[in-house]
Amino acid sequence: MFKHKHPYKPFIQSDTKKLIVGTLPPPRFSTGELLEKDVDFCYGSYYNSLWLFIDKIHNLNLRYDNSNEAIDQRKAFLIKHKIGVCDIVESAEREKIDASDLGMKNIILRDIVGYLKQYPSIETILFTGGNSKNGPEYFFRKHLKDYNLKLELVNNEVPRIHKFSLCQSEPKTGSQTFRTIETVSLTSGSGAANISISRLPLYKQLKSKNPNFNTFDFRVMQYAEFF
Repeated sequence: MFKHKHPYKPFIQSDTKKLIVGTLPPPRFSTGELLEKDVDFCYGSYYNSLWLFIDKIHNLNLRYDNSNEAIDQRKAFLIKHKIGVCDIVESAEREKIDASDLGMKNIILRDIVGYLKQYPSIETILFTGGNSKNGPEYFFRKHLKDYNLKLELVNNEVPRIHKFSLCQSEPKTGSQTFRTIETVSLTSGSGAANISISRLPLYKQLKSKNPNFNTFDFRVMQYAEFF
């Protein structure tokens, strides 16, 4: 049984407004066996594509290698745009050493709500996947139950948007305030999501107008609204 522990601590600043929440990077990031184009940082897998989308949207000309410069480029972007990263899975066990969310067992979750209380500037959570089993939204819904909270639907179109209210105690006065946090379930950057994208009416419509339009273009279009 492989003990898959998250290799990165949450990356959050005092002024972070948006928080990217996924599950776990591929096991090679925990064992240190990176591929040539991997970056030793959150979402550093070249095959995850999140940074490829962001790179395309902002024309960042990012490096894709094991260098410190590649890490610094990504940190600088996140800090500039007030975006943080805090995946929801702290650790899991796997019988098969792969990156499948469904293959995770004996899962220990991070206290995302605790981080939201610690960083009151966070307004939006960006899930890198939907509510399928062992996906980030799926785990977050379970996590909210521990706080007697639940998501309220705002928009049922892809990417689906929900919201919830979080009670916050003012440290100086002890008074209670509520803030609304929005969640956005983005289409996963993994190749496995390509089939579900191809079935979406919007994708079919755009594809019919432009035969060269593909699933990468669709994600870039979707992610651009939130990044």
